[in-house]
Amino acid sequence: MRIITAQDIEGVMSFRDLLETLRRAFRVGVVAPSPHTQRIARPTGLDDGSLTISSAWHDFAAQDTVERGFIGTRLESCLPTSLEHDAPAVAGVYLLQSGKTGTPLALLDGKALVNWRTAATSALASSYLSREDSSRLLMVGAGNLAPYLIDAHASVRPIKEVLVWNRSPAAAQQLVEHMQGQPFKVSATTDLGGAVRGADIVCCATSANTPIIQGEWLQEGTHLDLVGSMHADQRECDDTVISQARLFLDSYDNTPTTTGDLKEPLADGVLSLQDIASDLAELCQGDRAGRRFYEQITLFKSTGTALADLAVAGHVYLRV
Repeated sequence: MRIITAQDIEGVMSFRDLLETLRRAFRVGVVAPSPHTQRIARPTGLDDGSLTISSAWHDFAAQDTVERGFIGTRLESCLPTSLEHDAPAVAGVYLLQSGKTGTPLALLDGKALVNWRTAATSALASSYLSREDSSRLLMVGAGNLAPYLIDAHASVRPIKEVLVWNRSPAAAQQLVEHMQGQPFKVSATTDLGGAVRGADIVCCATSANTPIIQGEWLQEGTHLDLVGSMHADQRECDDTVISQARLFLDSYDNTPTTTGDLKEPLADGVLSLQDIASDLAELCQGDRAGRRFYEQITLFKSTGTALADLAVAGHVYLRV
């Protein structure tokens, strides 16, 4: 069994190749049961943690052969107190097995896999939902995922200018310095409302508990990409955004019930399930239209799919 490190993953990846792998995966589909999350009780005074197991495998019955395809399982822990020990709050690994024999083939670094998966999924959605001439990107959030998201969006649209906003201006400036040398201009901003008004694509990767993107800021033709605040009590956008935008998901299976950006508007009657235009599989299969006209505001909400995990893991395994 191979041990595939984060460095190994970084060495073989490019968004242009990965997007086509993902596009094919969403067209074909996989078998992906609902993930299982268990609570990890902690001593008094410490926040509880969680352990999530998410699996997927190629549909061997539909393809009528076991000669090709994989079985994959992501094991991920979330222990908030890890941050106090200079360790990431979320950590995990991905186990890739042979679809024919079940033999373990590789154990992949979970963090690197999720970074590439999340960013590539956003870019794949953007290829259907953002305007083709989108050149101004606003990155809201300056965490570990931000540089991947910037590069991913720039792989599908002619990005010329990137603005970075973060609650900590110092963190935004650090990301700007990290992104120097790119073929587009990168700078920080403290004016979030103004930056949203001037952006063609707004990408959010935060852990906001209350909405930070206001619908009154959105201009005609904007594409909004929300990948953060994944829990039911967290939100990155307000109800005005939800009511203005044509809404798309990475998957119907989990996203509407697990994220506050959708769960709260559904509960309050601001949104109905019928208002959801499509998920990513339907876009890739050509069953539903993406952006319908130039001035339309589009919104893509992503919480991650086992399908994309499996596709990215297989993509890496075949190239390392």
